Amino acid sequence: MNNRVHFAQLISQECLDIEWSSLFDTEPTCNGPVLNDKLRGMLLGLAIGDALGNTSESLIPARRSKHHGEIRDYLENWYASGKSVGLPSDDTQMAFWTLESILEHGGINPVDLAEKFSTRQIYGRGHSVSEFVANYQRGMDWPEASSKSAGNGALMRIAAVLAAHRTGATSDLWVDTALCAAVTHNDRTSISACLAFVGILQELLSLTNPPEPKWWVERYVAYATPLEGDKSYQPRGGEFAGKFSGTLSQFVLATVPDAFARGDSAVEACNRWYSGAYLFETVPSVLMILSKHASDPEEAIIRAVNDTKDNDTIAAIVGAAVGALFGEAALPVRWVDGLLGRTASDDDGKVFDLLDSLTGRA
Repeated sequence: MNNRVHFAQLISQECLDIEWSSLFDTEPTCNGPVLNDKLRGMLLGLAIGDALGNTSESLIPARRSKHHGEIRDYLENWYASGKSVGLPSDDTQMAFWTLESILEHGGINPVDLAEKFSTRQIYGRGHSVSEFVANYQRGMDWPEASSKSAGNGALMRIAAVLAAHRTGATSDLWVDTALCAAVTHNDRTSISACLAFVGILQELLSLTNPPEPKWWVERYVAYATPLEGDKSYQPRGGEFAGKFSGTLSQFVLATVPDAFARGDSAVEACNRWYSGAYLFETVPSVLMILSKHASDPEEAIIRAVNDTKDNDTIAAIVGAAVGALFGEAALPVRWVDGLLGRTASDDDGKVFDLLDSLTGRA
């Protein structure tokens, strides 16, 4: 059974928290072959952002700054005998296991993803993925095992889906994105956010110049709004807790353009909505940083690492975006060279091996 038929069946059986939308029958805006440098840049940007952030993850920015100063390179890590090298957390692992599965199966295979995610050691595994793993190991099928969570654990790895459509995307890109997201996060807002970011990424892969600042919010809202329905969510922290109820797109429109127009710095804006692992914190943070800093890929990633709370995931998403826009050649050589390329404790270089297999580099 192909993914489109399987996806339609899951929706008709109400197994997924998403409805069929016209997007799933729409050809992507940019559907030509993807340049290898940009594809590698997208996935390396993800891994670099994760590695730069994960040794100081979950610290509020002021406390991180007091302890580490401005982070511009990999921190010392006792998992690497105290060396300052780039090590992965769940963001890199699950993104590159998705890539590995694509290379093994020729596309997105939800069952294989569920097997990989539930049987391998995941570093810094979040609550939602842990819930999925426990349910799946008890014998549930993946749609039932998946967490009903609007956390960022699907969004952090979703860029890898584009590798399955590198020779020319069709409307199946959207089906594959929704299935990949729903393996661990069977939530309408999570699936919608993943579809929106994949839409943004596939456009970035074909652009040659940075878009205008307003483009980021406009494109996110254009993709996500028709998918979100009318289910309301509430921010859990920051200035907007108890003051807003609505969809994530509505929250983005209510916060990011205003912060940008006021001239807020990334840290000022992200502190206002808390910049944690909930999508109402992650997505505005990503869009604000890209609106202000996308023209400078190094600075965009540095701001994500230093100015947000869930900094490894936010930096991974920002890194994927600027990597897709500018390609591998625009990423600082010191960051690429310092990345160990692990997806597990004993497979140094695996990230680079998978990228070489994907792009045909010997």
